[in-house]
Amino acid sequence: MPKKSKEVKMYLRIRNLCGLLGMILPWIALFSAGIAEHPSPEWWWSISATYYQSPALVGVLVPAAIVLISYIGYDDKDNIITTLSGIFGLGIVLFPCKVSWIPAGTPVGFFQVPMEISHIIHSCCAAIFFTLIAINSIFQFTQSGGAMTTQKIRRNRIYRTCGWGMIILMGIFAIVKLIGAPGYLVMIIEILLLSLFGIAWLVKGEAFPFLNDDWHRGGRHSLPTK
Repeated sequence: MPKKSKEVKMYLRIRNLCGLLGMILPWIALFSAGIAEHPSPEWWWSISATYYQSPALVGVLVPAAIVLISYIGYDDKDNIITTLSGIFGLGIVLFPCKVSWIPAGTPVGFFQVPMEISHIIHSCCAAIFFTLIAINSIFQFTQSGGAMTTQKIRRNRIYRTCGWGMIILMGIFAIVKLIGAPGYLVMIIEILLLSLFGIAWLVKGEAFPFLNDDWHRGGRHSLPTK
């Protein structure tokens, strides 16, 4: 099996880093917030709410957003999608959500806007972020430069499953919020969303050898690989 070039390894590391950050975000956020003093029993009802408990959300999501912004894709469309994903990912952090234990109208976030306004911007950024990530997984990751191998077909199934899964979960999220379902369901949905995001990018980064084209045969790696 031929060795990958340094450029290819760099691209794979960037993709894997993005996927890894997505996978570990909810668990680091929950752990770090869990060992802090709790002003309300609702602190764990969403990953966004842990913003007020620990720096984990900022510490993990900001690097992931920067990776997305700096990522170079296959074409201009790919670059636009990932760059916008990163920008709206930063928006999630810059404009925190509202929580029950902070008085209404309190200035929050980097720009110190009233919490209710910050929450609206936060929600819009999160919705756009996951929509773009889903679009990227469904339409961009599934592109092929030629005849598809059996492994590529399998990867495409995973990409589409992750992408459509995120869209379905966002629909469920909207229903949960509308009907006033128990708050912990939001946390579960967010964990699933980030897990699908992470899986898609880890597969794209060739983190799972059995899904790669060179698992059964040697092959040349070009930059970037589809």
